Amino acid sequence: MIELSNCIVLYGADLEPYWCDRFVVNGDTVQQLVLREPCQSIDQGALVVVPGFYNCHTHIGDTCLPDGATGMTLEEGFFRPDGYKYRELAKRSEAEHLFHITNHLQYMARTGTIGHIDFREQGVYGSQLLQRAAEQTGVNSIILGQFNALPFTQAELKQNCSSLPPAAVTELEAILAIADGFSESTMNDLTDPAWAQIREITQQHKKLRAIHCLENDAYRADSLAMAGRGDLERAIDLYQPDLIIHATVANDAELALLSAQRANVVLNPRANANLGLPLPPVAKLIESEANLLLGTDNGLLNSPNLLPELDFTYKIAKSQFGDAVRPDPKVILKMVTSNVGVVLQDKICGYLAQGLPADFVVLNFTNPHLRASRNILASIVTRVTPDDVLATVRRGRYLYRGEID
Repeated sequence: MIELSNCIVLYGADLEPYWCDRFVVNGDTVQQLVLREPCQSIDQGALVVVPGFYNCHTHIGDTCLPDGATGMTLEEGFFRPDGYKYRELAKRSEAEHLFHITNHLQYMARTGTIGHIDFREQGVYGSQLLQRAAEQTGVNSIILGQFNALPFTQAELKQNCSSLPPAAVTELEAILAIADGFSESTMNDLTDPAWAQIREITQQHKKLRAIHCLENDAYRADSLAMAGRGDLERAIDLYQPDLIIHATVANDAELALLSAQRANVVLNPRANANLGLPLPPVAKLIESEANLLLGTDNGLLNSPNLLPELDFTYKIAKSQFGDAVRPDPKVILKMVTSNVGVVLQDKICGYLAQGLPADFVVLNFTNPHLRASRNILASIVTRVTPDDVLATVRRGRYLYRGEID
């Protein structure tokens, strides 16, 4: 049992801060939540209980190569078959690779993250490796597998008429037996008939589908050359993804399409900036009907710590809106909490209420830079550091535990 008293709890899907007399966890559930009045600010500090964070776009497999692609373009560092990432991953021993993945899952828990959606390279082996690490740490790894090698030649991709070869179908079925879903790097990696096949197979298995779209202008240009349509339009038509990653260079027509589809869009502003790419249109997406999420992307580019991602995204949005009012910091915090429940509703809720799963983080707002916060939600988004995380709990189990008085 876990019990806290006289704390502040971000309550419900709207993340409203309330003084809480008693917060009691029994087993894997929030058993009792005795709320008092709402509070927006504090004078002398308090413990603040927030829903556990979900990092919705990671490549945890390349955390064994931090900053290894510094100075490389997106294509040089991350594209198959000859990109730095793929060449280096092939050299890692299983023991070394598992060590780094496990350590980084533990680091995620240390920074308030209870789960992540991972885009796992290396086929069946890659998914199995992450599954083992997740079991060791208790972090909820939603695994989206990828073919170990691209199943088409450049000539076949240019013709854009081949279905998946039988060996690729067999590999896909084996991946889906382990993983929670599937995601290739870009729409340009496979043919249109193959994408339609994958949609049908994943639907049969009731698995998630995700795709990287519009990370740079080449994604759209290459898709137009290959198939006569941009990569986002093809993805929605052929593949019907549950998650669309990046949308970094989405134009107004593409933003309208994302809004009309009420698409789940995962933003990765720090990764985009680190690669010298444009910053995503955060403000326009906030004003759309898309459901927005956040991810830290490759371990090569960033540590899987959502705290700086929240801060950076909030400030990008304020700059793009160009005023002091928008966005409400709550909008940004929802991207790693309650918005995630829209996508993973059969797995998580993304918010706290009595009777719901005990997935939460305890923050120490008695620390000097937080104890007199005039806006608790803004302080969570812009000021909290890993040192302020006192505990990370998933389903009533401590993933990380510091000293709680």
